[in-house]
Amino acid sequence: MHIRKASLYDAPQIARLATELGYRSTAVDINNRLDQLMGRADRYIAVADAGDEKILGWIAVEKRLLLESGEKAEIVGLIVTGQSARQGVGAALVKAAEKWAARRGLEHITVRSNAEREGSHPFYEAQGYVRRKTQHVYLKSLSSNKS
Repeated sequence: MHIRKASLYDAPQIARLATELGYRSTAVDINNRLDQLMGRADRYIAVADAGDEKILGWIAVEKRLLLESGEKAEIVGLIVTGQSARQGVGAALVKAAEKWAARRGLEHITVRSNAEREGSHPFYEAQGYVRRKTQHVYLKSLSSNKS
């Protein structure tokens, strides 16, 4: 397994993994998003490549500046294939994200984990992450506000 930066070539497999976890995305959707995000200095998207052109997982992290707490990195997406779970793929991706953040002088990295994804909570704790709070996330569609 090799951790490398994502490329547009990875879009179909990234979309497949995202859809498996409930985030319906097409290869075109992911390709368009990757195209916008890959060149940004404040974003890092990496894949775990099995060496046979098969992606075992991916991670997305961003540098964030918050008014109330300053700069930090945040893991905004991490998905590993079901077959690769508990085989070190997620840990390797997290380690790559942490190295990316450290090279940018960031002192903290955070991650939000859906309460329903109970298997992810012990994973992050095993990586040294400490639970700070529980929160609700609200979503409002703005498409109904168009006149």
